[in-house]
This record gives sequence, structure tokens and C-alpha cells, in this order.
Amino acid sequence: MKNRKILLAARPEGVPKPTDFRFAETVIPQAGEGEFVVKAEFLSVDPYMRGRMNDGAASYADPVALGEVMVGESVGRIVQSCNDDFQEGQYVSGMFGWQEYGLSNGEGVRQIDPGSAPVATALHVLGMPGLTAYFGLHTVCQIKEGDTVAVSAAAGAVGSVVGQLARIKGCRVVGVAGSDEKVRYATQDLGYDAAFNYKSTDNYHKAFRTMCPEGIDVYFDNVGGPISDAVFS
Repeated sequence: MKNRKILLAARPEGVPKPTDFRFAETVIPQAGEGEFVVKAEFLSVDPYMRGRMNDGAASYADPVALGEVMVGESVGRIVQSCNDDFQEGQYVSGMFGWQEYGLSNGEGVRQIDPGSAPVATALHVLGMPGLTAYFGLHTVCQIKEGDTVAVSAAAGAVGSVVGQLARIKGCRVVGVAGSDEKVRYATQDLGYDAAFNYKSTDNYHKAFRTMCPEGIDVYFDNVGGPISDAVFS
């Protein structure tokens, strides 16, 4: 049996191409003292990964080295363990990268209860995007019932959770998305009170004034730029 991996082969220019990556097979790692091996079942693809493919610019995290496994979070099951805190058969999530088998000492790894929800949700609503939405809204923004909440990238991994949490809190929620399909998803499936497609809207200021006649109390920003400028006004 082999460990299948996806390696970063080149620094992408613009949108990444298949040739920027390389497929490789290596021997499955073996757990040493205090370590365990995880067989991935789900891999996450997130926006931050594009920045990690670059090199030369200051960033919050080091770039992925050429020839190394592409960075990323995954959910999997422990198939070998020499760590008393992590048992074989247990589901976990962690930054194991784009590979089928990952080796860990437990640092930064989260144990998952498959009986509470499908394990894949550990990469979304019960994972980093959901935690970002929850603590961003409640701890940072301190939303309260009756607030008008504007959300950019309203149909994205974080924004889709933000909108639902704000509605649960009793807020009026207005979203911005990049297609008519995403606008329909936000308003019909996620419960947004209103939303608009920024790609087909000439005047963001006017759109916000129309949808938020009494102003905006909380802005959950996922994009920056001219959309945020329009919210500030």
C-alpha cells in the first residue's frame, strides 16, 4: 500500500493550473512513540491555500515549499497509534495536508464524535469556517436582536454560517454575493432577508441604502475593497 500525495510543483501565476501540482506515491508513514497515523476521508479546499502557494511576500504563515505536500486540513480515522490520548478507529481533524495518510503527534489535532454530526462538518459548520462565523459574530461583533447585519461573500463557507447565526439571533440580514444563483441561495435557503449580486450592480452605495434604509449595525467583512467602502458610508 502507498501513501498518495499532491505536492506543490510550481508557484502559480494567477489561477492555479494542474501543472502547478504533482502527484506522488510514497510509503505509508509508521507511528513512532507518541505519534499516530490518520487515513484521510475528506480534504478541505480553502481560499487561504492560494496565498500559501506564493513566496517572497510577508504573510501570517510560511509558504508551502516546492515539492512538499500541499497544505490543508482533513478529516480522517486513526489507523495506527502509539499515543495514549488518540485511539485507533477514532476520527480526528487536523492539518495533515493533501495526502491519504498523515502522521501526527497530536499537536493541533481535534478529536471528532461521529455520532454528533457527519464527520465532514468538521471542515465546515463545525470546523474553522463555523468557528470563525460564531466567534466573529458573538465575541467580536457582539450582535444583538434587532441589529441589521451586512455580510459580504454571503454564500461562502463563512458567510453562509454568519447569515444563519444572525437570523437565529433575531437580526435582519443583508448579503452580497457574486452571482444570481448565490443570491437565490442566500435568500431562499439560508434565510437572508435581502441580497444583491455585486457583479450586476452598478452602485453598491445605492443597493445598501435601499436594502438597509435604517443603516447597518454590524458588518461581517469577507472581501474588503469597494463593497466595504460602500458599507462604511
